[in-house]
Amino acid sequence: MYSSSSSSSTNPQYLHDVFINFRGEDTRRTFVSHLYAVLSNSGINTFLDNEKLEKGEEIGHELLQAITVSHISIIVFSKSYAESSWCLNELDKIMECRRTQGQVVLPVFYDVDPSVVRHQKGEFGKALEVSAKSRYIIEEVMERVLNRWKKVLTEASNLSGWDGSTFRSDRELVNKIVEAILPKLDNSTLPITEFPVGLESHVKQVVGLIEKQAGNFCIVGIWGMGGSGKTTVAKAVYNEIHRRFDCTSFIENIREVCEQDTRGHMHLQQQLLSDVLKTKEKIHSIALGTTRIQKVVSGKKALVVLDDVTDFQQIKVLCGNNKCFGSGSVLIVTTRDVHILKLLKVVSVYKMEEMHKNDSLELFSWHAFRKASPKGGFSELSRSVAAYCGGLPLALEVLGSYLFDRTKQEWTSVLSKLERIPNDQVHEKLRISYDGLKDDMVKDIFLDICCFFIGKDRAYVTEILNGCGLYADIGIAVLIDRSLLKVEKNNKIGMHDLIRDMGREIVRESSAREPGKRSRLWLHEEVHDVLTKNTGTETVEALILNMQRTGRVSFSTNVFQDMKKLRLLQLDRVDLTGDFGHLSKNLRWVNWQRSTFNSVPIDFDQENLVAFELKHSNVKQVWKEAKFLQKLKILNLSHSRHLQSTPDFTKLPNLEKLIMKDCPSLSDIHPSIGDLKNLLLINLKDCSSLVNLPRKMYKLRTVKTLIISGCSKIVKLEEDIAQMKSLTTLIAANTGVKQVPFSIVRSKNIGYISLCGYEGLSRDVFPSIIWSWMSPTMNSLARIPPFGGISMSLVSLDVDSKNLGLIYQSPILSSGSKLRCVSVQCHSEIQLKQELRRFINDLTQLEISLASQTSDLSLKSILIGMGSCHIVNETLGKSLSQGLSTNESIASFLPGNNYPSWLAYTSEGPSVYFQVPEDSDCGMKGITLCVIYSSTLENMATECLASVLVINYTKFTIQIYKRDTVISFNDEDWKSVVSNLEVGDNVEIFVAFGHGLTVKETAVYLIYGQSTAMQIEPSVTVEVEPIPEVAAQLLLDVKTEPLPGVEAQLSPDVKKTEPSPPAVEAQPSPDVKTESPLTVKTEPSPKPNEKIFRWRQNYVHGKVKHG
Repeated sequence: MYSSSSSSSTNPQYLHDVFINFRGEDTRRTFVSHLYAVLSNSGINTFLDNEKLEKGEEIGHELLQAITVSHISIIVFSKSYAESSWCLNELDKIMECRRTQGQVVLPVFYDVDPSVVRHQKGEFGKALEVSAKSRYIIEEVMERVLNRWKKVLTEASNLSGWDGSTFRSDRELVNKIVEAILPKLDNSTLPITEFPVGLESHVKQVVGLIEKQAGNFCIVGIWGMGGSGKTTVAKAVYNEIHRRFDCTSFIENIREVCEQDTRGHMHLQQQLLSDVLKTKEKIHSIALGTTRIQKVVSGKKALVVLDDVTDFQQIKVLCGNNKCFGSGSVLIVTTRDVHILKLLKVVSVYKMEEMHKNDSLELFSWHAFRKASPKGGFSELSRSVAAYCGGLPLALEVLGSYLFDRTKQEWTSVLSKLERIPNDQVHEKLRISYDGLKDDMVKDIFLDICCFFIGKDRAYVTEILNGCGLYADIGIAVLIDRSLLKVEKNNKIGMHDLIRDMGREIVRESSAREPGKRSRLWLHEEVHDVLTKNTGTETVEALILNMQRTGRVSFSTNVFQDMKKLRLLQLDRVDLTGDFGHLSKNLRWVNWQRSTFNSVPIDFDQENLVAFELKHSNVKQVWKEAKFLQKLKILNLSHSRHLQSTPDFTKLPNLEKLIMKDCPSLSDIHPSIGDLKNLLLINLKDCSSLVNLPRKMYKLRTVKTLIISGCSKIVKLEEDIAQMKSLTTLIAANTGVKQVPFSIVRSKNIGYISLCGYEGLSRDVFPSIIWSWMSPTMNSLARIPPFGGISMSLVSLDVDSKNLGLIYQSPILSSGSKLRCVSVQCHSEIQLKQELRRFINDLTQLEISLASQTSDLSLKSILIGMGSCHIVNETLGKSLSQGLSTNESIASFLPGNNYPSWLAYTSEGPSVYFQVPEDSDCGMKGITLCVIYSSTLENMATECLASVLVINYTKFTIQIYKRDTVISFNDEDWKSVVSNLEVGDNVEIFVAFGHGLTVKETAVYLIYGQSTAMQIEPSVTVEVEPIPEVAAQLLLDVKTEPLPGVEAQLSPDVKKTEPSPPAVEAQPSPDVKTESPLTVKTEPSPKPNEKIFRWRQNYVHGKVKHG
C-alpha cells in the first residue's frame, strides 16, 4: 500500500514533491512517521511506501514511477539500511533520476555515521554484501549489483544533508529538513525542459560570469542559433539565482511579441512593471513606459531576463538607462544576433555551443527510447542520427520523438534521407518529421498552425480546423506527440521558431516565384502584391492581410474571384467594395477587424462559416436580413462601439461562443438566446449600456462561462441562475449587482466566481458569501443584504459543507423570511471537527465568568420545549421553584430518569451530550431543555437566546434552529428533528445565548410517554476531565418577542410552562463537534472517542482562560 499527502504538487512537471526512501524496520514508526506528518501538514505532497513488502527481485513499477515523478527524494540512512535490497534498488533509481532529470536528493543519517555509509564500513558493509549475495545467485550479476550499490551509497552520502547525531531531538531535525525543502518547491521558479541533459554545466558557467561581477550592475548575454537552448539555460539560471534579488522579471518571446503587435513594446513594458510591482500596469506610450520603468527599478537590486531579442530598440525601451538599476542588479539577454550585445557593450557573453557527442546521444535516447541510452540493436543507428543533428537540442528532440517505437528498417530509411540533406540546412532537417506525417489532413493542420494560429487557444483552433473537415482533435494530438507542436500556458498552441520556419518554407517553396499559386499567404508584402495585381489562384486556401502598420487600404472583391478554395481569411484595416458574391463559399473562418460597414453585406455568403469575428467594427446591426447559419459556432463582435443589439439567435442554432466584449452601445440582447442548445460561453464584459439579462437566458443549461464584469447598469442577477446547470465560471465584477443570488451557493458545478467583491475558487469564496449573509457586522462587505433575493417561502435550507464554513445564528436565520432551520452535511468526522473549530473561532466572543462571581449571583432558568413535553415541563417547573434558591447543582433537585416516560441527561455549560437509546424505537414524543444560568443584567434568557444546535456526530450533521423557530416549534419541525435521530447516534444539543448571560448547567429530557406517577430521582452526572481553555458566548442583538413554548423561570418564583407547539424542521447539516460532561440513564454514555475538542464544560466556574 502506498500513501501520498493530499496537497497538489507545486510543479506541474512532478506528481509528488517528495519521495521518502527508508528502512521500514528502523524508522517507519518513529522518525519517518514524524517526518511524513510534518511534510504533509506543511502542504508538501509526499509519497511514502507504507508497507515495504519485499516480495520479488525487483521494485514494483508503481514505486519506480513514483520516484521518477518526484521533485525531491529524501534518503533516510539507518543502521540496517544495507540489509534491504529494496532500499538499495530504490536508491539506485533515485540517483539515476538525479543524473538524468535533475532530481534533488537529500540524505539524512539517522543513528548511523555518514562515513560508515560513505565507505561501507563494519557491519554496514557486511550487511551490504549479504544483501547482494542473498538476492542474486549468479556471481557476475551479484558483483555488478554490489558495485553499483556501493557507488550510489558513496555518491548519496557525499551530498549535502543532515547528520541526526548533531540534533537534540527528532523534532529539531525534522523542522530543519522541512525548512530546507520549502524554498526548493518555490512555485516562482520557471518550468524547464523535461530532460535537462548537460544543462547543469551551462548554468554553472553563466552563474560564474554573474558572480565575477558581484556587487556591480552586471549584463550577461547568451548567444546562439535558434534551437540551441538559450531560453532553457536562461530559465535555469533564473531559477538558480532569482531569490537573491528585490524584484525579478523574465520576459519571454520578445521578438514574437514585437512582430505580431504594433503595441508590442508597450505590452513588454507593462509586463516588466507588473512583474516588479506585483500589480497590473497599463502603459499609454513607449516614452512614458521607459520613464516609469526607470523610476520603479531605481536603486533596487533587480534581476531582468530579456529573451529572444532581435533589435537593440527592444532593450532600449525596457532597460534603456542601465544606471537606474541598483548595485548587484543583473540583466540577462538571449539573442541570435551577437551584434546586439556589442551595441549594448556586453562584456560577458556566453556562447551556446553544440552539445557534446555523449550528451547528444543521451538526449536523443531519452526522446527515442525514454531512457538514457539506446536499446539493444539500435546503438549504431542512434549514434548516426545524433551525429547528424550536430548537437542541436531541438533537432535531437524532434528526430528522437519521430523515431520513437519505429522498426530498424524505418530507422535506416530515415538515415538514408538525412544523408541527402546538408548539415547546415537546419530547416530541412526538421522537415523530416513533417514528411513522416502519413495523413495529409495532419499536414494541412500543421501548415495552417505554422502560418496563422501560433499562440492561439487550442480549443479555438480545433473548432475552426474541425470546421474545415480536418479532424483537428486527433490531428493536433498527433502533432504534439511528434514534438511538432506544444501546448503552453493557458492552453495556447506553441511551436519552436525553427519548426515554424520549416513549415512556412514548405509552403513558400511550393511556388517560390509566384506567391499567388501558394496554398497559404501570410507575408504582408506578398499578400498586398497578390491582391493589387489580382494574381490569386484557386490554390490559395488561406490569406492574412494586416494593414495596421501602413494604414487602411481598399480592394475590389474581384481580386478574390479566383480563390475558390479560400477557407481562412483575416483582414485588418482592409475595405472591400463590389459584389461580395465573389468571396469563396468555402470560407470557414473570417476574422475581419476594423471593418467600416454598418452591417454585414447582404450578398456575402456565410453559410459555411464556423467562426465570424468582427472586432473593432462599425456595425450597428450585424445582419439587416438574418441568414440561417447552421455551422456558425463562434461569433465575436468585441469592441464594436456602435453595436446596439444582438442578432436574432434563432438563425444561429449551433452557436457555442458569443463574445461581445466592450460594446458600450449594446443595450438589448435578443430573448431567443435562451433557445440556444449548444452555447458554452457568453462574454459581455464592459457592455456598459446593458441594463439586464433576458430571463430566458437563465435557462441556458449548457453555458459553462458567463462574463458580465464591467456591465455597470446590471443591478441584479436572478435566482433563476441556478437553472444554468453547467455554469462553472461566473465573472461579474464591477457591475451594479449588490445582492448575491442565494441559489448560487447551492451550485455543485461553479468552480470560479467573481461577484460583489468576492473573487476566487468557489470552495474559498462560497463560505465568505454565506458568512456575509450570516454575520454582516463581522464582514467587511456588509453591503450585501442578508438573504438577498431568496424566496420568502423557503422553510429549510440544506447546504453541503464544501460551500460553507459553518452557518450559525445570523440574519439569514432571523430575517423576515420563513426559513426555520439550516442543515449542514459534513463528509467526515475530521471535517466536522475542523468546521466546528472554525465556527467557534469565527462566530463567538469569549466571555469569562469566574466561579466566585457566579456563585454570588442568583440563578435563573429557562425551559425550551420541542414536541410534546408539557407534563415534563410542569414537573420541572415545580422542581426549579424549590431548588434554584439553594444554588446547588441541578442534579440535586431536578428530576432524573422516569423510565419509560423520559430519560434525563445533564452537563455543565450550555450543551449536553447523549447517545440515542434503544427506547427511541417506541417513539420519542419530545425533548425538553432546561438551562440554569446567571446574569449580571436584568435581561431574560429569552431576550438573549440566539439559536439551538443539534449536532449528530454519527451522521456528521448539524441542524441550526433560529430563535423564532425555537419559540414556535411545530409538528413539521419536530418531525425534522426526530427523523435525524437513530438508535446509537451520538448527539449533542447546544443552546447559544448572547452577551451578559452565563450558563451554569443544562439538562436534556428525552420524552417517550406520559406517566401518571412522577417519581423524582436525582439525575446521574458523568464527569469529564477539564479540556482546553475556551469559553464561548455569542454576541447577538435579538429583539424581545413573546415566547410560546419557552418559559423563563426566575428563582425563586417559578412560572408554570405551557405546552410548546411541536418542533422545528431540521435537516442534516455538518459543522460543529464538541464534548462535555454528560448525563445518562444510570451509567455513562460512551464519549465520542476524544475526536471533538471539548470546551463547554469549562464555560463557567473560572475554568476558562483567554487563549
